[in-house]
Amino acid sequence: MSVTSQTLPRVAVLGGTGFIGREICTALAGRGHHLLTIARKEPARPLPGTFARFDLTEDSEADLAALLTAERIDVVVNAAGGMWGLTDEQMVGANVGMVTRLLKALESMPQAPRLVHLGTVHEYGLCPVGVSLAEDSEPHPSMVYGQLKLQATELIAEAVRTRGLDAVVLRLGNVVGAGQPAHSLLGVMAAKLAAARAEGVTAELSLAPLTAQRDFVDLADTVDAVVAALDGRTLSPVLNIGTGSATSARETVEALIAVSGVPTEITEVPAPEGSGPETEWQQLDISAARAELGWAPSRDLEASVRALWSAV
Repeated sequence: MSVTSQTLPRVAVLGGTGFIGREICTALAGRGHHLLTIARKEPARPLPGTFARFDLTEDSEADLAALLTAERIDVVVNAAGGMWGLTDEQMVGANVGMVTRLLKALESMPQAPRLVHLGTVHEYGLCPVGVSLAEDSEPHPSMVYGQLKLQATELIAEAVRTRGLDAVVLRLGNVVGAGQPAHSLLGVMAAKLAAARAEGVTAELSLAPLTAQRDFVDLADTVDAVVAALDGRTLSPVLNIGTGSATSARETVEALIAVSGVPTEITEVPAPEGSGPETEWQQLDISAARAELGWAPSRDLEASVRALWSAV
C-alpha cells in the first residue's frame, strides 16, 4: 500500500527559512507531509506548505501552542537558533530562551507533538585527539554557543525524564552544503572564490593555520537523519549525527577550491592572538544513530562542497 499524506505525521519546522531548516522543509514537502514553516521573517523565496510568522524569542508560548493545535501538528522540528553574527546576549535568547518557551508551549497542549531538536557537536567542547565522542561523553563546551546549546539540550532531556515529553536531540557535526551561512569559514571562502571567478582573476585567500580536525557532515545526510527521527519509535534523548570521522578544516577548504576550479593563491597568516580553535579534534560516535534510526551518512566531503559551490 502506498503511503499518503494522511498517514504521514504533520510537521512544523521552526526556523524553516534557515540553512538547515529550508532543506528540511523541501525534503518533507517532497515526501508529502503536511508542512507548517515557522520563522520570524517571511522568506524571499517561497517555501512549500503553510508559513506562519512567529518570533520564538518574544511571542507567547500560548500563541505557539494554539498555532500548533490548529494545524494538528504531530512533530515539531526545531531548526531555529543562532550563532553567526549574534552577540552573546542575543545567542541566549535564540538558543535557551526560545527552547524554554517551546517546551512550555508543548507541555501546555492536550497531546504534545514529538520534538526533534537540532543540537551541535560544539556542546562537547574539548576532546583528546583520537577519541570518538559518544552521547554519554562528559561535555565541556568552551564556546558560548556550545554552552548555550548544551543548556537547551539539558532542558529537553529533563523534560523527557521528568515530564514524559516525547523528544530527541540530534547533536549535529559541522554541517556542509548548499546555502552555507555567509559568516562560516566555508561560506566566507566560497564568497571569495565566487567573486574572483566573476572578475576573472586569481582568488587570493589568507588562511590562518587550519589544523583542527572536525566531523564534517553533509547537509542532505543531516536532513535524512531528521526525517528518520519523525516516526513514533522510542529514541534516546540525544543522538549524534555526523560521519564518525575527523577531517582537517584545511582539507575541507582545499576540497572547495578544487571543486570551484578557481585559480587560487593561499597566503599563510598567523592565527589572531588568543583565538585558537575550540579544539584540535572532534569526531562523533554515530553507532547509536545507526542502531536507533537505521541511518548512516552516504555522501562524502566532495559531494558536500560541490553542493555548496553549485548553490553559490
